[in-house]
Amino acid sequence: MRQYRFISLFTLLLILVGCSNQDGVTAKNEKAPKENAFSITDFADRTIDFETTPEKIVALSHGDVDIIYALGNEVVGRPSGETSVEEAKKALEVGSTHSMDVEKITSLEPDVVLGNYPMNTKDVQVIENMGADMVLSHANSVKDIQEQIALFGQLLHKENEAQQLINMIDDKLTAIQQSKVEKKPRVLLVYGAPGTNMVALPNSLGGNILELAGGLNIASDYPSLEMYPQYAQLNAERIIEANPQVILIMTHGDPEKVKNSLVKDMSQTAGWDELEAVKNNRVIILPSDLFGTNPGTKVIDALDYLHELIKDVKKE
Repeated sequence: MRQYRFISLFTLLLILVGCSNQDGVTAKNEKAPKENAFSITDFADRTIDFETTPEKIVALSHGDVDIIYALGNEVVGRPSGETSVEEAKKALEVGSTHSMDVEKITSLEPDVVLGNYPMNTKDVQVIENMGADMVLSHANSVKDIQEQIALFGQLLHKENEAQQLINMIDDKLTAIQQSKVEKKPRVLLVYGAPGTNMVALPNSLGGNILELAGGLNIASDYPSLEMYPQYAQLNAERIIEANPQVILIMTHGDPEKVKNSLVKDMSQTAGWDELEAVKNNRVIILPSDLFGTNPGTKVIDALDYLHELIKDVKKE
C-alpha cells in the first residue's frame, strides 16, 4: 500500500512538472518580445513594427537615397534615371514614387520600401504582400527633410548620425538668416516640363527653400491647384504686374526646351520684355539635382545656391 502511494505521488509530480515546463515554453514562444524588435511612426501616422534593423532597402525617391547613404547605409533598389549618389549607381532601378516596378522590387526581396506620402499610400498592401514593410514620408519643406532624416535614423538605429545631419542643416539656416537683408528680391519660381509650366508656392519644397534663402516669392498668394496643392497656374498678367527681378526654372526634362517653352508662352504677353528679370538676363535654370525634387541632405547646397544667387541680385 505504501509502495502504491509512493508511485502515485511520484507520477503526479512528474505530470505537474511536465505541465509547468510546457506552460513555460508556450509563454516564452508566444509572449516574450523579440530582443531587437522596435517600432517607428511614419509621416502617414502609421506605426510599423520591425523584428530587426532592415538591411535590404528600396528607395523610390532620390532624396531618400541620399539620406540613406548619408547615414552610412545603402540601397538595393533606387529610382530610375540619374542619381547624384555615386555609390547608389549599382543598385537596381525600380521606377519611382509615381510608377514603381513591382516585379523588380519583388525580385530584390527587400526588408523595407521607402515611399511617398500620400502618393504611395495605395501601394502599401502590395509591398506588404511581398513580405516587406513600407515607410511613407514626404519633403515639402526643409523641416520635412530634417524629419525624414530623423525617421530614417530611427529605422536604421543611426540616431546620432541623423542628429548630426539635422544640426548641419540648422547651422546653414542660421548662417543664412544672419546674412539676410531687409529688402528681398522679387522672384518667380516655375516648375516646368515641355508644354506644362506651374508656379511653385511657399508650401512646396522649392518655395520653402526660396524663402529661407532670402527671396520674395511673388506667387505666395496664388490659388493652389487641386491636383498639385504645392503649385499654382501660371498667370502671365499677374507676373507682369509683379515684375520679378529673377525667374527661376526647376525641371526634370530637357532644361533648354523647358526654358524656351516658358519664354515662348510668356513673350505673347505685353510687358514681358520689360521685366527686370528679362532685361537683366536673369531667367535661370536651376540644377535638377538640387531643385524640383527632394535633394535629401544636399538641401544645404540648394540653400547655398539660391542664397548666393539672391545676394548677387541685391547688389544690383
